[in-house]
Amino acid sequence: MTRQDLAALALRTQEVYERNAERFDRERYKDLFERCWLDRMVDGLDRGADVLDLGCGTGDPIAAYMDSRGFHVLGLDASRAMLRIARMRFPQGDWRLGDMRRLDLAERFDAILGWDSFFHLTAEEQRDTLIRIAAHLRPSGRVMLTVGPMSGEVAGRVGDDPVYHASLSPQEYAQRLDALGLDIQDFVKEDPAARGRTVLLARKR
Repeated sequence: MTRQDLAALALRTQEVYERNAERFDRERYKDLFERCWLDRMVDGLDRGADVLDLGCGTGDPIAAYMDSRGFHVLGLDASRAMLRIARMRFPQGDWRLGDMRRLDLAERFDAILGWDSFFHLTAEEQRDTLIRIAAHLRPSGRVMLTVGPMSGEVAGRVGDDPVYHASLSPQEYAQRLDALGLDIQDFVKEDPAARGRTVLLARKR
């Protein structure tokens, strides 16, 4: 894809998930392969700690797992169709319609997660959203994001539709997080245990 094609694709992420919500839910891995990273993110947090799941989708399996661990999970997603499934499946959950690019909640959190969601933002959107994420973290709060192994833009796929992905460089993530008062605890490129995802885990000073 050309850069112009990718720029156009970046505007259609919400549309893609609206159209593919039911198929995405059917085809999404539910074996909780993310567990090792999720457990690292919340290690040492007390039961009842507040967790924000950005781009929570249908809430299955990640938000459901966090809830089973005794945490209070707020799931935020820009797709009405995804949230409709989440509310039907987990009616007691705290599911809210919203765009992480405009994150502005009254609550503050002990952990913020952007698994398979943050990387749909453009580079400039990521830079701005990191500021918003840092502002929503309590002292010693953690943030975990799936990003790319290097700076760039690519097209992935949801259902039969192409979908936009982008990443800053590892060095830029480190520099920007440091300026926001966060230290990277781990950055693993294309982790086999996470089915090839690149995972960034940081903690607020």
